[in-house]
Amino acid sequence: MDSWIFWLILSAVLGVAEIFTLTAALGLLGAAALLTAVVAAIGLPVGVQLAVFIVSSISSLVLLRPIAQRYLKQPPPQRFGISALVGRSAFVTREVTGHDGRVRINGEEWSARCYDETQVIPAGATVDVIEIEGATALVYPREQLRGSE
Repeated sequence: MDSWIFWLILSAVLGVAEIFTLTAALGLLGAAALLTAVVAAIGLPVGVQLAVFIVSSISSLVLLRPIAQRYLKQPPPQRFGISALVGRSAFVTREVTGHDGRVRINGEEWSARCYDETQVIPAGATVDVIEIEGATALVYPREQLRGSE
């Protein structure tokens, strides 16, 4: 078997293994094996092929893998606007029922409804914002959330 076929098969195996591991290391080794397959196809001796594989593997792992890791491990996206209000606590300024009420979220006055339409939350209570529908916050009393856990 020609050596370039060996390097090509090794490159394919490493590429498939990278798909399952997502470490960026096996893919870089597969690229080094592909480069070595090109060198072998030119007809250079096995010693040169091994040197090309070793040098390209080490240099790609040292130089390119940290860059690839940064892109693979992105921080979670930040929430903005009304989606950032979900999960926050609010202060009830006017009694909240299943139909209407008012709460203060981060210093802003919002219309509110109870998430559970059968509940009534008195003014002065602390609630958690479960969802935002349009300009209305759906809230749930904080004490009952803790009591049910």
